[in-house]
Amino acid sequence: MRSQINNYRASNPTIWKGRESNDNLYFHEIVECIDLQKKILPKTKVPSFAILGYAIDEGVRRNLGRIGAAEGPDAIRNRLAPLSNHMADQTQIWDVGNIYCQNKDLEESQLSISEVISKILENDTMPIVLGGGHDLAYPHFNGIKKQFPKKTIGIINMDAHFDLRKVEDKGNSGTPFFQILTENNFCNYLCLGIQKSSNNRNLYATAVKLDVEYLENSTFTIQNQETIYSVLEDFIKQVDIIYCTIDLDGFSSMYAPGVSAPSPVGFSPDIALKTLELICMSKKLISVDIVELNPKYDIDNCTARLAAQLALYIIENIQIP
Repeated sequence: MRSQINNYRASNPTIWKGRESNDNLYFHEIVECIDLQKKILPKTKVPSFAILGYAIDEGVRRNLGRIGAAEGPDAIRNRLAPLSNHMADQTQIWDVGNIYCQNKDLEESQLSISEVISKILENDTMPIVLGGGHDLAYPHFNGIKKQFPKKTIGIINMDAHFDLRKVEDKGNSGTPFFQILTENNFCNYLCLGIQKSSNNRNLYATAVKLDVEYLENSTFTIQNQETIYSVLEDFIKQVDIIYCTIDLDGFSSMYAPGVSAPSPVGFSPDIALKTLELICMSKKLISVDIVELNPKYDIDNCTARLAAQLALYIIENIQIP
């Protein structure tokens, strides 16, 4: 993968710190930082994951949201680092750095991260991409499509918003799934946790027009687990591979206060974890992102801790085909 990548910066290894066990008892002890412009990502036949940051909130700014999500990737890394390691001994974790945005040129940065994601997947490694704004979904999908052009890609989005706004000038954090669905035929979109108060009638109409499947937050609860599982299982059967994207603003602000658009009536971690468990067990999940952490508004790093736990849960539960 060694090449010139625009708007790229390798991670500082000192971000991965915590208790020292000398026995790989903690997450930070198994992370290796790789500068993709100096070193090629190793090929391996064991479960491997590449942590990549989308340190960008230009899309949020364009969508009139409160900025700060550009600081999200490193905030999540900080909370991942000290967590206990219960993974198989052979599991490989690489931190491959961040993509940034210069001169408000979001489109150039999106081309860069698409290329990196595609190369990670080519290496039989799962990308764990940390945002950043949810505009990440558009280049993330494009990176997957580049690597799997003939596969039907299922997008599962846990989110309060459809993010189906039409592109009036340039893409933003509210347009990624409209861009994806209007540019591609071989993809299905399921959104879990939609809030009526956060999506106007036009967005619901767009969802119907584009054959979007969704469950509203009143249904996306642990009490409706059987219904949710039925919807998920039917969706998973229809696709070849799955891209899962988690927008932290879908969670209740009780759990996720540090986001661009907080809500007190969002869903809870219990149903999110149960959903992730089923997705991981499908053996179709190939790429994940966690977006919209805004450390500027977080309380005691609560939202960053949630994001870190979600990332760790996916890594621990993924079933490799």
